Amino acid sequence: MELVWSDASAEVHRFVVGPIANNVYVVRCRRTGVSTLLDAANEHDRLLRVATRLGVTSVLETHGHWDHIGAVEQVRDAGIGVWVRSEDAGMLPSYDHLLEDDTVHAVGDLRLRTVHTPGHTPGSICFSLENTPMLFTGDTLFPGGPGNTTFEGGDFATIITSIEERLLRVFDQDTTIWPGHGAPSTIGAERPHLDEWVQRGW
Repeated sequence: MELVWSDASAEVHRFVVGPIANNVYVVRCRRTGVSTLLDAANEHDRLLRVATRLGVTSVLETHGHWDHIGAVEQVRDAGIGVWVRSEDAGMLPSYDHLLEDDTVHAVGDLRLRTVHTPGHTPGSICFSLENTPMLFTGDTLFPGGPGNTTFEGGDFATIITSIEERLLRVFDQDTTIWPGHGAPSTIGAERPHLDEWVQRGW
């Protein structure tokens, strides 16, 4: 596990799990020690050890694909509530709460704002850590373009609209995007390539 970003108020930790190398992020409030975990993807034993160590009290799912939800049952059994968008809720074995669009999930003193970005799945959702340059994009936006839309429930035109209207137009160029797999990037690095993605069709 790696501490990938911090300031006076917040820490962001990342570790990689499972057969498709999923990123799992933990956002921690430094004052209270309370954390939330983004995507209970896989390797539940390791995930729960991290959750205990960092004070995780909730799990937020970016979407419902199998590789992002493999440890959902085990974290719920450990007493940690799982949140997901209604459109993707049926893809999970179980869950506790539904995520609304453009609302705040409190993590101690920190505020994670939800950004519904359908296209990869109907219920894909990103999370912006307010007052920081941190944006967690799940499988919606990667370095080099949008996530895969060839799976059931995916739609290319929809993901392009989500990325353009809800991410590229809203967040400034210095915002770091932390995707569901692979390396981070920035809004500024990705924004100039939107037309290229549209033309290539993926």
